Order: sequence, then structure tokens, then C-alpha cells
Amino acid sequence: MKTDSKISAKKSWAKSLARPAAEFPLTQLSVKTGKIPDGLRGTLYRNGPARLERGGVAAGHWFDGDGAILAVHFTDVGAMAVYRYVQTAGYLAEAKADRFLYSNYGMTAPGPVWLRWTKTVKNAANTSVLALPDRLLALWEGGPPHSLDLQTLETIGIDNLGTLSGEFSYSAHCKRDPISGNIYNFGVVPGATTNLNLYKSNSTGKVVQKATIALDGIPLIHDFVLAGKYLIFFVPPVRLNFLPALAGISSYGESFEWKPELGTEILVVDSETLSLVSRSKTDPWFQWHFANGFVKEDGSVAVDFVRLDDFKSNQRLKEVATGETRTNAEGILCRVHLNPQTGKVIATEELLNQPCEFPIVPASEIGQESRYIYLAMYRPDVNIVAERYGAIARFDAQTRNLTIADCGENRYPAEPIYVPDISSEKGWILTVIYDGNSDSSEVWIYEGDGLSRPPVCQLELPGVIPLGFHGTWKSAV
Repeated sequence: MKTDSKISAKKSWAKSLARPAAEFPLTQLSVKTGKIPDGLRGTLYRNGPARLERGGVAAGHWFDGDGAILAVHFTDVGAMAVYRYVQTAGYLAEAKADRFLYSNYGMTAPGPVWLRWTKTVKNAANTSVLALPDRLLALWEGGPPHSLDLQTLETIGIDNLGTLSGEFSYSAHCKRDPISGNIYNFGVVPGATTNLNLYKSNSTGKVVQKATIALDGIPLIHDFVLAGKYLIFFVPPVRLNFLPALAGISSYGESFEWKPELGTEILVVDSETLSLVSRSKTDPWFQWHFANGFVKEDGSVAVDFVRLDDFKSNQRLKEVATGETRTNAEGILCRVHLNPQTGKVIATEELLNQPCEFPIVPASEIGQESRYIYLAMYRPDVNIVAERYGAIARFDAQTRNLTIADCGENRYPAEPIYVPDISSEKGWILTVIYDGNSDSSEVWIYEGDGLSRPPVCQLELPGVIPLGFHGTWKSAV
């Protein structure tokens, strides 16, 4: 793959972000090729930044865009889709004013510096989704989720999941235990002492247990992993220089500093009691996303994640919002083996030495040993500095075989989602494709074990879905 960081030009993927996405109402989808599988019944939900401009001013970072949700409902009479912005208070206020009003991850609030610290941070509701029995949650990093109607995506409002805390921060990467049905999540709350708040919810989403772990400084923790009876956090050596961000002199994204001398801290938490089991430090690295974790027969824990050498990916993600990337910052799929009682790393192995991201396993295998990891990757022989992911893949952790679905030139898939068939042992891989050739978006359906073959079905969407972040599946049964 070409990695020359001097080569940079706007690519087709940039068109998906160049203008605010347009909502569309519940619409019957046309089948472009193939047939919707008979056992595919339920709803695919996806979230991502859909508006990176207001009043002619560009957002400062990809993370700043207003969140919009896509729902694709698969029923006995075909597929229908709806696409709507999350009607957050910040979105509504900025829509009325037609300009940015708030600070965000990559932006400071407009106006005099001495008044910026009085402005609240906008909850963009743009990172992921959690499907509960009676509602959908639009998740963000630094605040509470927003509740939406499962069918229409109408915004209901802020959802504190039954807590009474005024500082309820609920991260975008919750983990659902497929055995107990419990949902785990966290939130980082800065202050005189920065707290890592831990939450356990029942299957309805109601928080039934909370705990707090004190952290050093203000780190950036984006994700964690459920590994059997443990919750595991890798706290990377990234710390917020709080005063410039608080004063409005620089954005939060600009104020995070890479401090490799701190090393990566490993926190192991008992998932039943939410008590800290162990705390240790190891070599520095950074990660955005975990694939999975599990307890091995000898009692040690294996954690699979995309490991990056440093924090340059923050700059690269900032550049995505401009439509032109210049920074080479890619990670590879790794497995860390650790002793949960001490937190010490026993061994680290490289699973896949190719740039990749957005790793997932089937939802029924979260926290357990899973043979297959699904990923987003680059097409062969592309300039990975200027391009975005143009393929999805299945990695076999037993054989180390990699099966790649190349989506074709100027086509960009979202994170692949594994979906079980309701009437058989089969599984399907769903992804939303932005096609830069036709400036359109589609839903592609692959056989779970057939990524080397063409999709079994392609569905045309009524409008463009910009490149986004994360999604989920809610089965009809």
C-alpha cells in the first residue's frame, strides 16, 4: 500500500461530507441487485456526524458534526429506511441561529475569549447507538444519551437511564453481556479529581449499579472491553491540558497531549461488583477501539484491539472534516494477554499486520472467545494517507486467514455489522456504502462466510449517508 504522506488530494469520499446531509422520511427501498434474505428481519441503525458546517463556517473536527441516525427496517414486505438528525438542544439552537454557538471537541465557542469559558459544550449525539426494548439511544462521549423512537427516529429527549446525577456522562461504547443481558458503560468526569464512573444497567437500560475509580489527570478513554467476568480499560498516555480548553483559548481536541512517558495504564474491574481488581502500567500505545476480550482456560485474559503507536490519529480525524487527509496514522490488530489479578501484560502478539479499524465480533459472542473479527480496511494499492477504508474483511483468529470484500473504486463502506439469521444458523454482514462514483448511498448485504463473493443484495437509499462511526442491529425476534 502506498503511504507517501506527501501525496494528498481530495478523494471521492470527501463528497459525502462536503455538504450537510439531507433527512428523508420513511421510504420503501428499491432492490438494486439480488434479494433480501428471508431470515433477515429486524433493524439496522447507524450514527455519524452529518453536518460539518453552519453559516458558511466549517466544523473544527470530524467529531463535531451533528449526529444523524439511519434506520433500515427489514420486514416481510421488504426494507424501509428513515434518516433523521438527533434534535439535541444544541442542534435546534444552532439551526435557528444558522451559526455555531457552542464549544465542541475540535471547536471553541465563538465570541470574545473572556466569555468562551461560560459557554456549554454541545452534545452532538453523533457517535453510536444502543437499541433498547422500547427506545433507541443516540450516544456521545461527554454527556448523557438522547432517546429516540425506534421506528420513526423522532427525538424524545435527554435520557439519564434512571439516574439522578447532574453529571451523567455515558460513553458511546457500551457493552451488552449476551449471557446476563446486563449493559455496561462508563463516563469520564473531570474535576479536582477526575473520575471514571462505571455503570451497570439491566436489559431495559435502567442503571442498577454504579462505581467510581479515580484517574490521574484527564485522559482520553474512548472504549473498553468486556472480557468474561471482567471489564478492562486501557488508559492511554493522553492527557488534557485543561486550562487552555477551559479558558476557550484552544479546543479540547487541540488540548490533548501525547505523554508516552506515562505509559498505558491497565484497569481490571470485576463486572459483578464493579470493584477494581488490579491496576498496572505497561508500554505506551493508543487505541480507539476494541474488538473483544475473553478469559482463557488458564485464567489469563486476552484482549483484541486496534493498536496505534501514538496519538497522530487525532490529527488525521481532524483532517477528515476538511475532505483532505495528510497524516499517516494507522493501527494494526493486536492481542494482549494479561494476568487479571495483577493487570500485568504477559505477552503481546500481532494478529494482522495491515491497517484496519472498527473491529467487531458477533453480539452473541461479546466477552467470550470469538473466532471471527470483522473489520474495515483499505483496498489494495491505494494511497492510505489520502484515502478512507474501501473494503471490509473477516479475520479468522484460529487460522489467521483474512477474507476481504473489496467494495470497488471510490466506494466506502461503514463498519461491518454481523447479523444473525432468525430462521437458521446463517449470518449476514451489513454495511452502508457511500458510492463516490454516483454520489449515492446503498445498503449491501453479504453472507457472513462469503465476503469473497459479491453481496447477495444491494439496496438503494434515498439520499447520501455521510461517512460515519458506529451502528447496531436490533432483531425482530
